[in-house]
Amino acid sequence: MQLRAAWSVEQHRLQGRRALALPGSIGLASLALLAAGQVQPLQAGAALVAAAALAGALVWFALAVAHNMRALAGSRHDSLTDALTGLQNRRSLNDDLEDALTGATDERPTVLVLLDLDGFKQYNDNFGHPAGDALLARLAASLHRAVAPHGRAYRLGGDEFCALFTAPGNDTSHLAAAAAAAMCQSGRGFSITASHGMAVLPSEAHTSSHALQLADQRLYERKSGRQRSGTAEQIRDALVQALEERQPELRGRLDGVAALTRAVARALELSSDDIDVLVRAAELHDVGKVAVPEAILSKPGPLDAVEWGFVRQHTIVGERILSAAPALVPVAKLVRCSHERYDGTGYPDGLAGEEIPLGARIISVCDAYHAMTSTRPYERALSRDEALEELRRCAGQQFDPAVVRSFRDVAVGLPEAVNA
Repeated sequence: MQLRAAWSVEQHRLQGRRALALPGSIGLASLALLAAGQVQPLQAGAALVAAAALAGALVWFALAVAHNMRALAGSRHDSLTDALTGLQNRRSLNDDLEDALTGATDERPTVLVLLDLDGFKQYNDNFGHPAGDALLARLAASLHRAVAPHGRAYRLGGDEFCALFTAPGNDTSHLAAAAAAAMCQSGRGFSITASHGMAVLPSEAHTSSHALQLADQRLYERKSGRQRSGTAEQIRDALVQALEERQPELRGRLDGVAALTRAVARALELSSDDIDVLVRAAELHDVGKVAVPEAILSKPGPLDAVEWGFVRQHTIVGERILSAAPALVPVAKLVRCSHERYDGTGYPDGLAGEEIPLGARIISVCDAYHAMTSTRPYERALSRDEALEELRRCAGQQFDPAVVRSFRDVAVGLPEAVNA
């Protein structure tokens, strides 16, 4: 979107130059004739023609300037607007958030609400993408009507939306719920609802990145809570508990890797359904270690070749465990690939580059970063900058360079506690 907008601005700029070239040339020629008349008197007709040409050039110049101003204004509007729904886009939200932070007070706070549709993927699969686009446009109009009296609505991409408003009388929860309710629609064969998470400025966040991270975290917690009764979630909880019983310290690591994975997936604008699968895979990517002997897992020194053989099998074991539940088959595929390397020297299949699923490439970066910044018995924890530099150094070898770049952007904006 931003590239297209920049291209459009450049095209308008070039058109503006061409539009001004002709009147500029006529004007210069007319001025030259009139100046020559000061040295050698011109015939009356020639002087009249030169003056008329100069006047015409000035009018043309004024019209060209007005046209260019309108074109540039339209181009800026396009760069800040979602083409499908007409709502403001992510770039506009970033600008408005910065402005809101300077004006929000505890007495009159600004509320950021992130919204994520539930059931939209199934709607798209059942009715087709054109119908899905039409549904998004209808829901966007409904959100705009709900939010307009108090603020603005935005589409961030896919089925993710946002509202930013000033809360009258601190009635933040009511307005956030109203925004979510505006995104609900049902009919024959479908039901669309919306999960939401919010952050209140300035009491809960003093930077735009922290506000977005906090609202996103609450959105995910609410969305997960609504799905917790599902069979797949119950199986996931049981497996994580089994890992925690074996290695009590593992739970914190899994939660940390999952949080980083979710933040990077959001930055890469993955769909909400893809993010759900990816976060589960991040939480369960080491589930196969239940089959690795305790003596190997707890060994303080380097592993020998035989021990490494056991370790390298854990992703295959993890895939087999998860594939036993049909709902977790997509998760199982990512778990199998979570220890592949970008240069093809990883395990178990020696995949390289984009042969490795994007989700597995994201987990690999987040897992490595969390390990480097965590205290371990045999190695000191690296600082955030040291760990980011190590990721950069290994980009193109162990890690996907594009994922590393996105991770660096996310890590800089996260609170220190997330990086601990």
